[in-house]
Amino acid sequence: MTEFLATINEYIWSNALIYLCLAAGVYFSIRSRFVQVRQFPEMIRLMMSGEKSPSGVSSFQALTMSLSGRVGTGNIAGVATAIAFGGPGALFWMWAVAFLGASTSFVESTLGQIYKTRDRLTGEYRGGPAYYFSKAMAHTPAASAFKIYGFIFAAVTVLACGLLLPSVQSNSMASAMHQAWDISEWTVAVGTVIVLAFVIIGGVKRIAAFASIVVPFMAIVYIAVALVIVIANATELPSVIRLIFASAFGADAAFGAIIGSAVMWGVKRGVYSNEAGQGTGPHSAAAAEVSHPAKQGLVQAFAVYVDTLFICTATGFLILSTGAYRVFDGESATGPVLAEGGALPKDAAVGPAFAQVGFDTLWSGTGATFVAVSLAFFCLTTIIAYYYMAETNLRFLLGKYAPIPVPLIRGTIGSNITLLLQALILVSVAVGAVSTATDAWTLGDIGVGLMAWLNIIGIIVLQQPAYKALRDYERQKKAGLDPVFDPHALDIPGATFWETYRRTTDKDHVNTKM
Repeated sequence: MTEFLATINEYIWSNALIYLCLAAGVYFSIRSRFVQVRQFPEMIRLMMSGEKSPSGVSSFQALTMSLSGRVGTGNIAGVATAIAFGGPGALFWMWAVAFLGASTSFVESTLGQIYKTRDRLTGEYRGGPAYYFSKAMAHTPAASAFKIYGFIFAAVTVLACGLLLPSVQSNSMASAMHQAWDISEWTVAVGTVIVLAFVIIGGVKRIAAFASIVVPFMAIVYIAVALVIVIANATELPSVIRLIFASAFGADAAFGAIIGSAVMWGVKRGVYSNEAGQGTGPHSAAAAEVSHPAKQGLVQAFAVYVDTLFICTATGFLILSTGAYRVFDGESATGPVLAEGGALPKDAAVGPAFAQVGFDTLWSGTGATFVAVSLAFFCLTTIIAYYYMAETNLRFLLGKYAPIPVPLIRGTIGSNITLLLQALILVSVAVGAVSTATDAWTLGDIGVGLMAWLNIIGIIVLQQPAYKALRDYERQKKAGLDPVFDPHALDIPGATFWETYRRTTDKDHVNTKM
């Protein structure tokens, strides 16, 4: 089974997908006139603004929901894996895919806002790639094809977020806790399942409330502690930076043979971590209560920076500056060792142990515990975000059969399938915790790759409304207005939520004046 999964993964994560992720980022950056640079101050301002409502969450809550899906084991174990199999240069390619991917995230998240809908049963905002694939072209002869494409993406997302991706998070969490406290993987599995079951039954509002508290706190603490260790090893920073760039472009003799691996692992782990282009960000973006889709598009673009340029960089510099790394040839821990920093024990496994040893170099005996606690929060919030995305796409697939998400309501097709999804993700978490790291990561890569293929190709076709929204937002800001979205004025058909929202807003404005 391991070999079979590895073969599938090799086909999905071929060079074609690597180049597609990079090329799409370059293309969207040029088309948006490098929105990720021009609008950086606006991203910061918008992050703390916005109102929540009975139907939607605030911009900040939507950001934290998005970060809860992005910030997970990829920020710690994923960085370690990229360095182990791609060399220190993989970190440069993670930066590259983050910078370019911020524009990709803007496009997909703005589309998610434009084509969001209000759940007819719960009243909550729902959206994502399945929604914009099925609605953006509804007025064209290609409507049926895009509707089918939306259903395919929704089915793949339910599979990926409900079964494939959660196992990676629980596996890393169980591994870190076992190393720190010698707790059995089964104990971690049972504990995680109990906590997860309590949260996911509460719906999107409980998910948003949980994420808005946990994610910012843990991210700030993790970055701060990592920076303390990096500063303590400040004399190593010049050699670390030289090593990263030399390895990234094959200028270092030790890594010249794996320059292709540096690109592949940097992009693969970069996309896995920041999720730009994967199609996960638009789900949380659509849940936000904003007056203009571009607002949340900019906020979600900033989320990519937080994930990779801040958290992943902190992990990478921590590992490299403390010498807690080992680089293998052949993209396997069984291959020859090309280089190592000297701080790792001989039996250290590729993964959270790299960061744990790095922290131990300054605070002996505390590294394993700190990383285990960090991963517990990061991974748990990521699994919760996965469930939200899986449920959103399941409700899209069920349509009129989607149930009101109240536990223990049975007797309908939709409610039974929703309960099945909840059981599926809990089983995935339990199995992932006790599985091998290799199988867990392979399953996760397959899930990410399938979603990325479908979403990136789709948004290349549907990108135009995102640019119209961006230009409209910038025009209104220049005029000193708080931008409000009008799809008719921009000739954007299919934005049914905003058509209703605009009519209601105009009516309320007239009544207020009277």
